[in-house]
Amino acid sequence: MPEVLRLVRAHNLVIAAAGVVAGGWIALERAALPGALACAALSGIGLGMAGNVLNDILDVDADAVNLRRDRPLAGRRIGVGTAVGCVVAGAVGGLVTAAAAGRAVLLAGAGALAVMIVYSPLLKPVPLVGNLAVSTVAGLPLMYGALAVQRPGAGLIPWVLAGALHLVREIAKDIEDLEGDRVVRRRTLPVVLGREGAAAAASLAAVAFVPLSLVLPRLAGYDGAYFAIALPAQMAVLVTASRLLLGETERVSALLKGAMLTGIVALVAGRLA
Repeated sequence: MPEVLRLVRAHNLVIAAAGVVAGGWIALERAALPGALACAALSGIGLGMAGNVLNDILDVDADAVNLRRDRPLAGRRIGVGTAVGCVVAGAVGGLVTAAAAGRAVLLAGAGALAVMIVYSPLLKPVPLVGNLAVSTVAGLPLMYGALAVQRPGAGLIPWVLAGALHLVREIAKDIEDLEGDRVVRRRTLPVVLGREGAAAAASLAAVAFVPLSLVLPRLAGYDGAYFAIALPAQMAVLVTASRLLLGETERVSALLKGAMLTGIVALVAGRLA
């Protein structure tokens, strides 16, 4: 069971579900859990599980080169059959619960699943396109929650901010995966630009995120609580930019994940305060 939880990246699924609920709270401007929002959160878990495991199945050769022994498939601690079962269960469960949350949620969920299916074979090998695609899907939970409570407009700015932050993280992860991507002949941004060029691009995206995270919430009328709570997240993003320019990618992912969680709390506080 621990290996299955590691395979599906259970901690990330919990964060995704929390992001969906947070998106609903931001849109409603109050803490509540209507049935549609609860179903959307469950859908986020199912679809996220399908996408995570499918990515590991398709990336198993590259992960082996990159010595990603923490991943059960690359470390040969879980069989492909079990992984495929997780993909099917996640996809079916995710779509069924999305349908229960409403037509808009179902359409968004089906679209996200389609992107995840074509990501590794078609999108990831194209410089920057793959990064933009996965960032768009990774930032979707906040919009997903807004769709579930039928207030999609309120989810747009949170989606943009989450996607922009994920873009930095995705480029940084590609830098870490450079050798494996070369072996399987994927033309990711680091393969095309080299480590330094890709790090410069990720650093530029990180720096650009900070004014974006100030201007968009201000225009949308977020409460002052947002700006107070978001400050540590913005500082973490700037630290990330400096680390990338110095060629240090080891702690970047953890820094950005912390910034994402802090940002979600800030967005919720900025609407509920």
